Amino acid sequence: MHSLRYASSFTSALRVQRAIRPIPISLPLRRTIVTKRYTSDHELIKFDDETGIGTVSITDYAQKSLGDVVFVELPEAGATIKQGEPVGAVESVKAASDIFAPVSGEVLAINEGLGDQPSLLNKSPEDQGWLFQLKLAESKELEGLLSEDDYKTHCES
Repeated sequence: MHSLRYASSFTSALRVQRAIRPIPISLPLRRTIVTKRYTSDHELIKFDDETGIGTVSITDYAQKSLGDVVFVELPEAGATIKQGEPVGAVESVKAASDIFAPVSGEVLAINEGLGDQPSLLNKSPEDQGWLFQLKLAESKELEGLLSEDDYKTHCES
């Protein structure tokens, strides 16, 4: 009887041990690099190298220069845009300014929230106030844009 109890508790312990043992899962490790580049006209693009998608916004420097933003005109989703061409506009109580395409590509999405709340450009120009996302036609165009340090130097001159 004692050996039967011992075998039963050994089997139970073995089941518990198997239940606790972690199951090895092999997940592919991915490293996504997000690159920030700037234009001399104060546009910013955050490029995700894994997806090939860039998110365009104006810089904090630009929103401070404009003052309170009251209207934002954006390109249409699906539009093909060319680097350096005007693709929209920002109007503030002080002035109006064109938005220029930092790179060429196809517009995938626009920030619909800016229609109702253009002030998002003042509150959070690089995050909640993003303008549009695009699929880059040529990622090499990023190389011709300014790095963060170069952009700061540009703004100080």
